[in-house]
Amino acid sequence: MDNRQALGSWLSGPRAAAEEAGVDFGYRGEQLGLPEEGPGSIARPGRRLGALAVDWGLSLLIAYGLITQSYNEAAQIWAPLIMFALMVLTVGTVGFTPGKRLLGLRVLALETGRVSPWRAALRTVLLFLAIPALIWDRDGRGLHDRLAGTVEVRI
Repeated sequence: MDNRQALGSWLSGPRAAAEEAGVDFGYRGEQLGLPEEGPGSIARPGRRLGALAVDWGLSLLIAYGLITQSYNEAAQIWAPLIMFALMVLTVGTVGFTPGKRLLGLRVLALETGRVSPWRAALRTVLLFLAIPALIWDRDGRGLHDRLAGTVEVRI
């Protein structure tokens, strides 16, 4: 390898250098047997965050409108509790929250396809801890999904 090749691999980044060396990265979800695009493919981060924002807004609206008359108390105490219950109950029964359904997403268990209530509770607890949700693998699954044995896909 001459100096120009070494400099070129440095400029193009580690992924390009690894691909040049023969590493096959594939597409997101390929290792899980999911399609690359369309229904059943791995959900993109933008949709996932959008669904989380919709669910948070719904929880906040329920807390403010039905339980408290104070936005501060609703946001600090009741909305997280309502969101936790909403996520565990809806993901554990039908596989999606209202925000996920609105944006065309669904949570599936890798083995059975249906998320059990205990998997939904584990996934939600890990999501509320935030750190597992911020650590992603090459398939785009957060650590909370990996530990719970789930994957979030497009409908």
